[in-house]
Amino acid sequence: MRFGVFVLAGRFPGQDDGEVLARSLDVVERAEAAGFDDAWVAEHHFMSYGVCPSAVTFAAHALGRTRRITVGTAVSVLSSAHPVALAEQAAMLDRVSGGRFRLGVGRGGPWVDLEVFGTGLDRYERGFAEGLDLLAQALSSATVGAAGEFFAFRDVPLVPRPVSLPPVTVACTSRETVELAAARGLPMLLGMHIGDEEKAAMVAHYGKAAAAAGQDPSAPHVSAVLAHVGDSRAAAEAELRASMPGWLREGLAGYVPVDGRPYRPRDAAEYTELLCRLHPVGSPRACADRLAAAAERTGIAHTILFVEGAGARERVLANVTRLGAEVLPLLR
Repeated sequence: MRFGVFVLAGRFPGQDDGEVLARSLDVVERAEAAGFDDAWVAEHHFMSYGVCPSAVTFAAHALGRTRRITVGTAVSVLSSAHPVALAEQAAMLDRVSGGRFRLGVGRGGPWVDLEVFGTGLDRYERGFAEGLDLLAQALSSATVGAAGEFFAFRDVPLVPRPVSLPPVTVACTSRETVELAAARGLPMLLGMHIGDEEKAAMVAHYGKAAAAAGQDPSAPHVSAVLAHVGDSRAAAEAELRASMPGWLREGLAGYVPVDGRPYRPRDAAEYTELLCRLHPVGSPRACADRLAAAAERTGIAHTILFVEGAGARERVLANVTRLGAEVLPLLR
């Protein structure tokens, strides 16, 4: 099994953005010291749910502060970025980090960043496959060119060329995106908003779609979960109930549709309770048992743990330390 941390860089009530970003970088360093295999950072725009607007930039800085751990993006939003520019950045980080960078991308949502960055709603609704194919071409070929609906340009060389960059990981929240990833043989990233049964169903659907497309049905998928250690389940849940609803309430309200479509954020308290029920929250043994059971049920051997639920820097770092010292050894 492989374990990483999942960094959302959420701004909890009373924190400022510099404090949040410093805490998030400290999480990556602490995760390396605690024995985690990798760290993955999320990208969000114009909201307190996550104050990292460039996962690639964060990853570059984190790679410079670490020596062993792999750092990835979970995810870079492809609908508001140029695929070739993202490929250039990924290739450069692959080179300068000695192969410690991983690239994850996602469709994103129908949010206002499509307007701000000028890519538009059509790129989100109809252009994701074209952008993903162009990204893959840029990372796997000596030259890249396009003559599609959303991208059209002459052949150019990608400089620098990546050396050890593995396949792009694709965030999947729908059957359509699962099928798109499967047809290209790209592994999935499955979020922490769903439980084991839904993840297992998506893995099974991926396997069928990949086999039908002549791809390997057993790709190395990644599963994101909430993880919080306490001396008991009650103590761990109480800490999360005290911290997460305030962050979620303000953060989830930051999703603003670009076209005025109705959007109703999740209830923050109910979502906190859901995450506590779905994921490893409790004593070290309980967390280890929950992680092992999830891997068995879903067939996903690579799990990344959202560890920032307590919000405060010292509590978050203590959670990372306990997970590394008291939970991971039970699973290795």
